Amino acid sequence: MSEKVEVEKCTPLESAQTKLPQKRFYRQRAHSNPIADHSFEYPAHPDEYDWSQHYPEAGDRRVAFADIGCGYGGFLVTLGEMYPEKLALGMEIRVKVSDYVMDRIDALRKLHPGQYQNIACIRTNAMKYLVNFFYKAQLEKMFFLYPDPHFKKSKHKWRIINSALLSEYSYVLCKGGMIYTVTDVQDLHIWMCRHIEKHPAFERLSEEEVEKDPLSEKLLESSEEGKKVTRNKGDKFVAIFRRI
Repeated sequence: MSEKVEVEKCTPLESAQTKLPQKRFYRQRAHSNPIADHSFEYPAHPDEYDWSQHYPEAGDRRVAFADIGCGYGGFLVTLGEMYPEKLALGMEIRVKVSDYVMDRIDALRKLHPGQYQNIACIRTNAMKYLVNFFYKAQLEKMFFLYPDPHFKKSKHKWRIINSALLSEYSYVLCKGGMIYTVTDVQDLHIWMCRHIEKHPAFERLSEEEVEKDPLSEKLLESSEEGKKVTRNKGDKFVAIFRRI
């Protein structure tokens, strides 16, 4: 099924100065093989990475939020607006999609001087290089919104939530840190919940706790994928887990 393209509207100010990028110029296949060898640059250790290239005004702050597979960056932008003092990073494996997010952030910074300095995107494979970028207990929140379901049983090992990777996620998350999952595929929702609940480092939040989380509503509608599911009248399954 082809994805409906959303063209971002520009105000008169945007038209005169800078325009937000249009996704139709950054189209790419929805799926990418995370096991294949790609050309990535990554540090051997977090100490070796220069974050000032992404966050010129960060000072001594470190990335606190990681949006894994950030897509076209809708939720990442929302994070930047809701938590202006926190640094949020989108990690996206697809070339054109990550290019779009980088261009989008650059345009937003030019259109709104002083804002959106706290969000950035890098092209990388979080399944392989997550611990190359983050220290132990560095992150406060990790987001897995509408991850690739990899429907075939032989490809379940490609799913972004699995037993081995959860140990890496627990390593980079601080005590009390959160993992947020959202999907429109019930089978994947059951898979993610089962694996995370089995892991000794995590506990699942109750429905009441989920409803009280200020990000609950944003998880469903802020991302482009979430909006597409809404247009198609699809179901959405949400679960949040705490690092213990």
